[in-house]
Amino acid sequence: MSDTRIRLLQEEDWDELVALEQRAYAADGLSEGEEALRSRHRASPSTCFVAEYAGGFGGYLLALPYPLFHCPDLNPAEDGTVGENPKGSGNLHLHDLVIAERVRGRGLARAMQRHLEETGRSACYRTLSLVAVRGSRTMWTLLGYRARPEIGPPASYGPEAVYMAKPLERAVTDPAPGCPAHGADATGAPQATGCVGLPAGPARN
Repeated sequence: MSDTRIRLLQEEDWDELVALEQRAYAADGLSEGEEALRSRHRASPSTCFVAEYAGGFGGYLLALPYPLFHCPDLNPAEDGTVGENPKGSGNLHLHDLVIAERVRGRGLARAMQRHLEETGRSACYRTLSLVAVRGSRTMWTLLGYRARPEIGPPASYGPEAVYMAKPLERAVTDPAPGCPAHGADATGAPQATGCVGLPAGPARN
């Protein structure tokens, strides 16, 4: 993937990001609007990314610290109270991941998911969470996430939405600097055995 570069989301990306988000979700009533999207970024700029492919905008990923077994409502903007990651004990919520139509099928979504996991481990997050929509639960299960049907996402995610979570385990012999050793998995999720291809279309997470 020499043509791919994953970098932090910047101000000049917003026009393309908002347009892509609307194309991906508006028909299903899942589009959030620019202010809500920007609020996710303001909550955690260091965990929001853009994928460039062949020098162009290839997609985006928005993630933010959020209490495990909770998730943002789609429409209201963040109020800034979600807080930073308590070292070694926080949860990082993968809120949204969308790949541009012209570059789907080239592994960008898989690469962005992997980049988020690496970022989360380096920052001492212990778990990842998301809300699977539009029948994507099986795909996320293959990536190590476990469905938690007892956790009901807000109605704004639609009737098929499923809350899911996975551990961000790190090998005992390779701890991140400053991170305590990870103990029991709070999510109850199995450890992922490897990455598989993500679907070509968008996923609201």
